[in-house]
Amino acid sequence: MATPDFIRTIRASAGHQLLWLPGVSAIVLDDDGRVLLGRRSDNRRWSVIGGIPEPGEQPAACAVREVYEETAVHCVAERVLLVQALQPVTYDNGDTCQYMDITFRCRATGGEARVNDDESLEVGWFEVDALPDLNEFGLHRIKLALSDTPTWFDPMS
Repeated sequence: MATPDFIRTIRASAGHQLLWLPGVSAIVLDDDGRVLLGRRSDNRRWSVIGGIPEPGEQPAACAVREVYEETAVHCVAERVLLVQALQPVTYDNGDTCQYMDITFRCRATGGEARVNDDESLEVGWFEVDALPDLNEFGLHRIKLALSDTPTWFDPMS
C-alpha cells in the first residue's frame, strides 16, 4: 500500500511512533457472485482491496476510489460489513500503525479487472469456492459479504 502524502507529512515530525489511522476494505462482488482480489506488490499475497481515506474523505467513497485505483473496476458500496480495530503493524522501515478497518460490501458496476497502479501484481475475479490462498482477514470479510449477518463488531474488546 502506497503511503499517502498526508501520512508522510505526519511522519516527518512523529517519526516511527504508533499512528492510529482509518482504513477501509472492499469486498467487491460481481453479478455472478465472484470476488475481486488483488495480489499485492509489497508481500506478493492475494488480498481484498483496501486503503486509507484522505482527510475528510467518506469511508464508502474511499472504498470505491481504492477499488478503481487498484483494479480499474467501478463499484458502488452497498453496506458496512464490519468495523474492527486491528492489531498494530510495524512496517519494514520501522513505522508503526494501527488501523480502524471499516469493511464494505460493494457491487461491481463496470470496468474490466486489470492492474491499475503499482500496488498490485495481478487482479482478478474468483469463484468463492476457488479462492487463492488468503489470510483470515480476507476470508472472514468475504464470508460476511456472502451472509445476511448484520454489521459485525466485537462488543467485548
